[in-house]
Amino acid sequence: MTSGCKSACLAEASTGKVIYESNAEERLPIASVCKVMTLTLCFDAVESGKLKLDGLITVSENAAGMGGSQVFLQSGLQYPVSELIKSIIVCSANDSCVALAEAISGSEEAFVADMNARAEALGCANTLFANCTGLPKATQYSCAKDVAVMFGELIKNPRYFSYSKIWLEDFKHPDDRITSMTNTNKLIKKYALCDGGKTGFTNDAGFCLAATAERDNMRLVSVVLGGSTSDARFDGTVNLFNYGFANFKNKIVLDSNVNLNDKLCVNGGKKQYVSIRPQRNGYVFCSADSQPDITFNIVTKKVCAPVCKGDPVGEAEVYSDGVLCDRVTLVCAEDVPKANFYDNWVKIADNWCM
Repeated sequence: MTSGCKSACLAEASTGKVIYESNAEERLPIASVCKVMTLTLCFDAVESGKLKLDGLITVSENAAGMGGSQVFLQSGLQYPVSELIKSIIVCSANDSCVALAEAISGSEEAFVADMNARAEALGCANTLFANCTGLPKATQYSCAKDVAVMFGELIKNPRYFSYSKIWLEDFKHPDDRITSMTNTNKLIKKYALCDGGKTGFTNDAGFCLAATAERDNMRLVSVVLGGSTSDARFDGTVNLFNYGFANFKNKIVLDSNVNLNDKLCVNGGKKQYVSIRPQRNGYVFCSADSQPDITFNIVTKKVCAPVCKGDPVGEAEVYSDGVLCDRVTLVCAEDVPKANFYDNWVKIADNWCM
């Protein structure tokens, strides 16, 4: 399936469940695929407010002097955070990596320590970063399974996909220079279901690729390392995706458009009960020909009026063959205003008549 590659891993994105692996825990150099973690920390910094996408970063001489893939940043000039992140995702810009690393952690060395801490927190025991670019360094390695975990973490951020599908775009410098960027992930053009990925190549690492694709509510993450040729990594990835989509599915077991049979008691409302529904669809990942035993555990809280449609009121735990596989927030499916004096009087009268 991945001939010509040293290792491979295919996983379902939301659960991280591995559905194919070959030498997936073998420690190997991963070249620029290490930027998966660089980007994760960049989006973490945006999420925490440490960086703003429209904020400006002054590029150091150190960052501007990076070799390899780059967008030729000019030291002393200021660049928007969003453009630097985009250049890493689209064309693997080493200079942008270091500029962002210095802005987030103060130095590339401190940033690398943060990369390793984040990898450890994700349970990536076969990963060690030595720089944020993937340029050759003897003490840097990872494995296909760890990369799948890290890439799965990266793509949880929806902003990633606003950049990852760009095929060709100009990078505009503050001094009016223009650098043309072309996406290094050729599957964006060659495989319709693929909407993101990170390539890597050095003589030691060979041709590497972490990629993601989605079909019928199922997102897969594929990693191939140590490819003998560029075609080997892309062909191997397509084979993995085709295998996953042909043999597995994400079965919808909770529909966000359908109310549950259960209704929730409302204290002090114009109505005694409120209908509830899942906030999003609930899924069970399974092989295409399986019929797992699906059960639910509904946990709700006490509700007092007024309540509004969409208010969270509990959680549905989804079990497949006794194993917890999803948690879905439950919300009110309708508004229930607070009861007034007249409403309460009518209730008392009704009860008295009974």
